[in-house]
Amino acid sequence: MRVLLVEDDISLGSGLQTALKPEGYTVDWLTDGLQALHALETESFDLVILDLGLPRLDGISVLKQTRAQGKALPVLVLTARDSIENRIEGLDSGADDYLIKPFDVTELKARIRALLRRSSGRSESIIRFKDIELEPASQQVSYQGKVVNLTRREYALLHEMINQPGHVFTRDTLQQLLYGWDEDVESNALEVHIHHLRKKFYSGLIRTIRGIGYVIDKSSP
Repeated sequence: MRVLLVEDDISLGSGLQTALKPEGYTVDWLTDGLQALHALETESFDLVILDLGLPRLDGISVLKQTRAQGKALPVLVLTARDSIENRIEGLDSGADDYLIKPFDVTELKARIRALLRRSSGRSESIIRFKDIELEPASQQVSYQGKVVNLTRREYALLHEMINQPGHVFTRDTLQQLLYGWDEDVESNALEVHIHHLRKKFYSGLIRTIRGIGYVIDKSSP
C-alpha cells in the first residue's frame, strides 16, 4: 500500500515515515501543499495523511481540489486544530477521518487499516483469497493453515494484489507501490519479488500479462 504523507513538521514527518514503513506501507513524504497537490494529480496512492497547516497551500485547499478532481482515495487529516468547527470543515471538505495532535501512533495505524478496509469494500479485518489469509494488523500471512514468512515488500505486493483480484497492475504501478521516491530500485527487483511469492505459495498465483503487467485472477486455483 502506498501512502502520501503531507506534514511540514520535520520531526513528526520523519517519525511517521519510520513508524509506518515496517507495517508494509510505502510512505512518500512531502512538506507543502502545492507539492502534495501535484503528486496527487500525477501519481497513484492508496491513502493520504494530510496536515492542515501547510506552507504554500493549506491542507483544506489540497483536500477540496483533490475531491473536485474526482479522486476518491481515503484521506486522514492530522492537525492540531481541535475545535468542532475545524473538524466539521475538514470532514465537509472531503476528509474520511480526523485525528488531533498529539496522538498515539498505534491509533493512527488502526485508523489507517480501517480506512483501507472500508475503501476496498471489506468488512472483515482479515483478507482472504482462496487458501491465503492475510492479517494487516499483525502482518501475519498463512497459506493452507501454515504461516508463510514474507519480506516487507513481498508482503506489500501480496497485500495490494489479493486485495484487488482481477485487477491488472502495470509494472510501473507496482514499482511505485513498493518503492518510495528516496529508494533505489534494481531493474529486475519487481520480478524477483513476484518469483519469490510464486515459490512461497504456488506458481499460478500471479499471472504475467506480457507487455502490460501482472494480475491475480479471481479464478486462480
